[in-house]
Amino acid sequence: MLTTTAPMAAIKHGRARALCAAGGALAAALAWTVEVPLLGIHLNFRFGTSPTQTIAVGQIIGVTVAACLLGWLLLALLERRTPHARPLWTTIALAALAASLALPLAAATTTSAAAGLVVMHLTVGGAVIPAMARTARAR
Repeated sequence: MLTTTAPMAAIKHGRARALCAAGGALAAALAWTVEVPLLGIHLNFRFGTSPTQTIAVGQIIGVTVAACLLGWLLLALLERRTPHARPLWTTIALAALAASLALPLAAATTTSAAAGLVVMHLTVGGAVIPAMARTARAR
């Protein structure tokens, strides 16, 4: 008897990872909703001498989805290359999260904007990293 469990497992992992990306985008949108309309924080940033820009919810969702998809791609590559994909991916993801915190601290125009952006980064990382790591397959 021939069974085809491998394609079904791949579909389940893909669905779980897609839900991780969607959950990350939802977490970012909820954080933005609390910070901007409810708390009145202006998420403004400026790079060098460029004009001040405000971060909108669409930008937050787009960047979060893009980052999640890149994380998914890296996890898929690590699963093919190493038997230790989960711990290696988790370490890289945590390092990327730590590095991403430098941007709000350097470019935010106010302390409240920096704090709001840091909280948003940590919220998305806290939602996505453990969930995505749980989808890692053993080689």
